[in-house]
Amino acid sequence: MSLTDLMSGAGLAHYAVVALILFFCAFLALSAWIFWPSHRAWWRAAAQIPLDDTTSTTTTTTTTAEPQ
Repeated sequence: MSLTDLMSGAGLAHYAVVALILFFCAFLALSAWIFWPSHRAWWRAAAQIPLDDTTSTTTTTTTTAEPQ
């Protein structure tokens, strides 16, 4: 029995179909969440963040290493 016979008889094509269905469901869920009417205000506010001068976007760095 060759490796080709073994792999073709293993029925691995079903895994690709299941993965495609799971991806499609996740895509639909994400698309529904993005375009849901109640999220419009959140998306509009988020779209203005790069243009808003009053928003503070400072980052802090902490060092835990002791000087030598």
